[in-house]
Amino acid sequence: MTSYSRQHLDESKKVIDQIDADEIEKMVDVLAATRERGGRLFFLGVGGSAGNCGHAVNDFRKIAGFEAYAPTDNVSELTARTNDEGWATVFSEWLKGSRLTKHDTLFIFSVGGGNLEKNISPNLVLALKLGKEVGSSIVGVVGRDGGYTKQVADACVVIPTVNESNITPHSEAFQGVVWHLLVSHPKLKKVQTKWESTAK
Repeated sequence: MTSYSRQHLDESKKVIDQIDADEIEKMVDVLAATRERGGRLFFLGVGGSAGNCGHAVNDFRKIAGFEAYAPTDNVSELTARTNDEGWATVFSEWLKGSRLTKHDTLFIFSVGGGNLEKNISPNLVLALKLGKEVGSSIVGVVGRDGGYTKQVADACVVIPTVNESNITPHSEAFQGVVWHLLVSHPKLKKVQTKWESTAK
């Protein structure tokens, strides 16, 4: 009888085999163009994806030389906006305060990608609508069918569903795989990571 640990790892292998590498390459080109024109990266996500945003900001700034930010890294502003204005507009209003422009790129981490009709991650959807209005580029790493992010993105990696019971853990885990691939990509990487720089 297969253990759950073996099952989960086997599912992860299936996800890797099914990820669209061409879409990742497309994302690399969008990101490279953003950096070349002096645009900023804004990472948006909720829950576990919000935690991934903070990690990704570090890597894109330190390794790939981007100016990058995540609104969820500022708990004071995030909670003030949520308390005073509501959850749905928390990202869009933050982006307005950051003077989002056509030179910038929104980078979405999400399990479902947002769905306004079902009231799922409306904050992501409203931020994406703002991005489209001002002409920002949009990329994302999402699960399920990609949701609204997939509909409007210039490049979007949809993490394949290999087990309906494990959509969230695989989606959030492979956000990390994809962004680490991106900052390691020769077209984006600017600085050698510490351990690799000490290898003989």
